[in-house]
Amino acid sequence: MSTLLLWQQNCSDHPKKHKRLNFKDYYKSLEVAKNATADEIKKSYRKLARKYHPDVNPGNKTAEEKFKEISEAYEVLSNAESRKKYDQLGADWKKYEQGGNPGGGGGFDWSKYSQQRPGSGGPQYQYSSGDEDFGGGGFSDFFESIFGGGFGKRTQTSGGGSRQQRAFKGQDYSSEMEITLPEAYEGSARIINVNNQQLRMKVKPGVAEGQVLKLAGKGGPSAGGGPNGDLFITIKIASDPIYKRKGNDLHKDQHIDLFTALIGGEVQVHTLSGDIKLNIPVETQNGVVLRLKNKGFPIYGETDKFGDLYLKIKVDLPKQLSDKEKQLVKDWKAMRQ
Repeated sequence: MSTLLLWQQNCSDHPKKHKRLNFKDYYKSLEVAKNATADEIKKSYRKLARKYHPDVNPGNKTAEEKFKEISEAYEVLSNAESRKKYDQLGADWKKYEQGGNPGGGGGFDWSKYSQQRPGSGGPQYQYSSGDEDFGGGGFSDFFESIFGGGFGKRTQTSGGGSRQQRAFKGQDYSSEMEITLPEAYEGSARIINVNNQQLRMKVKPGVAEGQVLKLAGKGGPSAGGGPNGDLFITIKIASDPIYKRKGNDLHKDQHIDLFTALIGGEVQVHTLSGDIKLNIPVETQNGVVLRLKNKGFPIYGETDKFGDLYLKIKVDLPKQLSDKEKQLVKDWKAMRQ
């Protein structure tokens, strides 16, 4: 980690004081590349924020510090203007270090980077404790010195100045809900209990195994007056003894007797939308698959659109043959040879 030596002038003290700061690699903090897109930065921040949020890790100082670190990094990198300034700062500092000034900074021109307070005679740095947001400790000296104000909402301090207060979204909750295949076909509604609160969860027809449904604002409360988190429900579909689902198509075995397989005929087929009659062609072989169009699963979010139903023919041989029937089979066999 590189060390920067920054000149800071105090309002009440005439002599200049040296304040040594640590350069912070915000991209490393958010575990993204320097050319990461805004969406990639946002996605990584949300993932890390959920992992290290104080509500998830009560009393864990390490997680709390990590949460502050990623929040500070996102504060800068999520804003195009501040990210540009930070990138330029990093590039200039790297050139300065490569010029034989590692860890120094007395000769580095910080005037174009440091945040000045309006009406002051020189650089004066505002520090935000952020106690309301994190439960102790706030953004780093590096952040406050370089970026100062301009982020989040500001509150007055006892000395007449201002400090940062950022309202963070509450923690997202996640859970699972198991439904049957017919419920997934028809759609269903369930009452679920989250933190002693009963919520009605509606599932549309065609929902898939592993699909995640969102209830906005039904997660954890915010720290600092921000919006509540969201509730994410992962759908689990119980195994069905008759049907196998593949995407929006359904597969099942269809049993027919030997005589229908040989000379054809009409059979009744059960589907999830009701029973239908199906004509079996003459000399249908065992294992043949027949397709019933639009008799599969409803397509999620679409109206009157369905997958297909595939029937695998299982020919059932007759049992407990009488002597006469056995003789008929022998005679038939002789005729075929």
